Amino acid sequence: MTIDEKYMRRCLQLARNGRQNAKPNPMVGAVITVADADDSLYSARIIGEGYHVRCGEGHAEVNAFASVRPEDELLLREATMYVSLEPCSHYGKTPPCADLIVKKGVRRVVVGCIDEFAEVQGRGIRKLQDAGIDVTVGVLENECREMNRRFFTFHRLHRPYIILKWAQTANGFIDDDGHALAISTPFTQMLSHKLRAEEDAILVGRVTNEREHPELNVRHWVGNSPKRLVIDRQHPLNMESLYAHNIQSLIVEGGGLTLQSFLSLGLWDEIRVETNTCLMVNDGTRAPQLPAEGRVVSTEQYDRNIIVRILR
Repeated sequence: MTIDEKYMRRCLQLARNGRQNAKPNPMVGAVITVADADDSLYSARIIGEGYHVRCGEGHAEVNAFASVRPEDELLLREATMYVSLEPCSHYGKTPPCADLIVKKGVRRVVVGCIDEFAEVQGRGIRKLQDAGIDVTVGVLENECREMNRRFFTFHRLHRPYIILKWAQTANGFIDDDGHALAISTPFTQMLSHKLRAEEDAILVGRVTNEREHPELNVRHWVGNSPKRLVIDRQHPLNMESLYAHNIQSLIVEGGGLTLQSFLSLGLWDEIRVETNTCLMVNDGTRAPQLPAEGRVVSTEQYDRNIIVRILR
């Protein structure tokens, strides 16, 4: 692990603290370091750090500078700032962070990944370079992009980040002849509610809604319940409307037809499948066929159930 990777990992740690309240803004972490007396990069110490706590409030860079002690202010001229996402260069609810970095006179800036938001897209980096600051881009880029997949998908495709989610038996059924099956365990159900607390909206089809009357809220976790959506042929999903209402992420927990319709249209970014050890004896609804273009990024076992996470 290089010294840049070390402090970028700290940025990622900090950024995740904003998962709930930073939305619809991205999660961002920032760290400010200076070399010790022997001028070795490997003996650098942190003099400031911060993350984007809440939308409308100070960004990660602002909070990192605010945490620097008065006696360390003079060290900023020799400091390196690490930030997991390109500093903003436009006026929004807060002034541009790139301007603040230039004003503080930081010697070097290390950026995890470029911001795809139309108002940024490299402008922040150019502003720093034009001011004579040494800029390094792409340290732990994949990890930095992964953390804000929802934000990037929303702004690039003008639709929410879509998670298809279902539970199935060991031989691939999601219900028992149209009747609901208790596939999840209490613990994996808690994980499902944790996911709901992290996403903006949740969707089922009309048949599932009328047959099972799912609450689709957060009962076994702490957090806000996602916006509840029900679709059918008379009320199809309108991605433009979801984009206009700033819904950045959507869980689809519908029945087989609803899930398959999203797969057929290529409207998915992530799939989460929970499989238990039971075999269906009677007839039931078959689980959707997993798409060929998906790649398995994690396989975890809880209470003998296996949860597979697939990314597009």
